[in-house]
Amino acid sequence: MITTTPPAVPGATIRTRSHPLELIPLFRHWPPSLARNLLYTAIWSSVVGLVLTVLQKLFGRADVSFARLLLTTLIVSNLIGLQIHGALSLLERTVSRANIWRFRSAQVLAIAAASVIGIPFGNALVAGRNPLRFFQYGPTLSVLLVFALITAVCMVMVLIAGERRLRRAAETARQQEQIAAAGRLLAEARLRALQAQIEPHFLYNTLANVLSLIDSQPAKARRMLERFIDYLRASLSASRAEHATLGAELDLAGAYLDVLGVRLEERLHWRVELAPGLGTLPMPPMLLQPLVENAIMHGIEPKLDGGEIVIGARRDGDLLCIEVRDTGMGLRTDVESTSARPGGGVGLSNLRERLRQLHGSGARLELIENPAGGVIARLLLPLSVPSSTIHTP
Repeated sequence: MITTTPPAVPGATIRTRSHPLELIPLFRHWPPSLARNLLYTAIWSSVVGLVLTVLQKLFGRADVSFARLLLTTLIVSNLIGLQIHGALSLLERTVSRANIWRFRSAQVLAIAAASVIGIPFGNALVAGRNPLRFFQYGPTLSVLLVFALITAVCMVMVLIAGERRLRRAAETARQQEQIAAAGRLLAEARLRALQAQIEPHFLYNTLANVLSLIDSQPAKARRMLERFIDYLRASLSASRAEHATLGAELDLAGAYLDVLGVRLEERLHWRVELAPGLGTLPMPPMLLQPLVENAIMHGIEPKLDGGEIVIGARRDGDLLCIEVRDTGMGLRTDVESTSARPGGGVGLSNLRERLRQLHGSGARLELIENPAGGVIARLLLPLSVPSSTIHTP
């Protein structure tokens, strides 16, 4: 006894009526289907038949054995249940819910009609008699109509209770999604705010370096300015993109390292190790850049002779593993500082919070001692990106 109405959103299915058995949590574990609904109707009708059999034995049917009375009642109850199942399914397709009173009245009449038809035909099936004889006697017909009406009203009340449960469940799911979306939006807003604070420092420092090199080393100043333009172009694309790819994130990190490479010269070496076919994998934007900035600020710049940064990516089961390895100063107490100094990157604690907002427990950031000296920052992301990633223009 479960139906669907045309969805308000393309591709969505909205349940408007549940089976009475779904009021019991145990019966909510199986998804609706024709076979399941018919089985549930048989179970529901059999339980009702058992209850009616017990009541008949307690109040006046001592002349009939319990087994025979139970068999008769089960046949009648299941015949009525199948008729009600079919009638309610037909109503869902033919009668609009726009006028709810008319719809409820139609349900009551359909259930009552199924009861009026099912009781005489079920008894006739067992006894082998003409079912029309039930309609020949006024008292019998009156009792039959009263019973059918009571059954219909009780059944509609059960259906209303099930519909209310569905509405509450849908509202709860909608509220939870709104809370999750608000959390993701807040994480993205924090990212944009941090990015807006950090980029001016990098901008001013780079332009100051270019200005100081124009007269003495014009070729070097030109090269730095060209790479800086490449970085700005990649950064602008990343900030406006709804989704990013691993390849685009690597391009952004590469442009950033190119600019610093002009300034740091032989103190900075870097390369990318990317497994084939991974460049097009989707990922949230601006997750790799903070790791690269952190490696520069805490690893390479404080070290007198500099070092090397290696950015690698590979599949690890159902995860995308991205590593930023540096040969800088190594793990120190200030590596996880939540506030970056001017020119530094987003704090790793902020990055962890953003991962939690985007992927929950499905993603994590690990910091490991690099055997070659320095630090390995390992980012583990699910291979699928949440569909509700928020974009802030």
